[in-house]
Amino acid sequence: MAWTERQQALLRAMGLRVWQPPTRPVAETTTAAQAEPVSEAAEIPAPVQAPAAPPRPASPGPVLDWAALRDAVAACRACSLCESRRQTVFGVGHRQAQWMVVGEAPGEQEDLTGEPFVGAAGQLLDAMLRALGLTRAEDGPESPAQRVYIANTLKCRPPRNRNPAPEELARCEPFLVRQIELLRPRLILAMGRFAVQALLRSSEPIGKLRGRVHQYQGVPLIVTYHPAYLLRNLPDKARAWEDLCLAARVFERAHDPP
Repeated sequence: MAWTERQQALLRAMGLRVWQPPTRPVAETTTAAQAEPVSEAAEIPAPVQAPAAPPRPASPGPVLDWAALRDAVAACRACSLCESRRQTVFGVGHRQAQWMVVGEAPGEQEDLTGEPFVGAAGQLLDAMLRALGLTRAEDGPESPAQRVYIANTLKCRPPRNRNPAPEELARCEPFLVRQIELLRPRLILAMGRFAVQALLRSSEPIGKLRGRVHQYQGVPLIVTYHPAYLLRNLPDKARAWEDLCLAARVFERAHDPP
């Protein structure tokens, strides 16, 4: 993957080093690897074998297509968040994207616009995605490998941006499950603690889960920090960039000819 001058300028502006694909073949491994710092030419860790988890909730129904699912989200009154929301935040991006980003819950700006990851956190996410040649734009590049679809675990904003309650996450999860079923992504980026809890059924800290390849229903999943967290904890920005580099390597490996 060759970097354009514009992409390199974006990375320098973010204080991040340029990612390059591995310069040597990736060795096949069969055992789970421990989380380690990811270097530019590092081998891809073997997928982590997740412990048995409780059954996942069924999606709202296999008959729901994208339009019907959006309508179901907009009409949802399954928890008290419907009382305080301005609007639901369904998701954004191309519906044939091969990358999927899953965030946590809408904030004030998301509640106003109806789109996930806006404001300063969204600008940071978009800059990191652009550095990998990816975009959330629905009218972006023709290649699905360059498209990203973005959704949150919660579709409504918790009052005063408080943490989501377990029952709220449980009531909203079927919508996310159906989005993943419809999109059928090749790779998932779970950003933030509540996205990780919803997708991996894990309460371990992000720092212990990142740097490894997880699985969600057979789809490779990479854990990383939420952009809003990175704005408050600048030293972890470089670690989040390493996570995106790992995701890019995993994605490219999955598309390599046999």
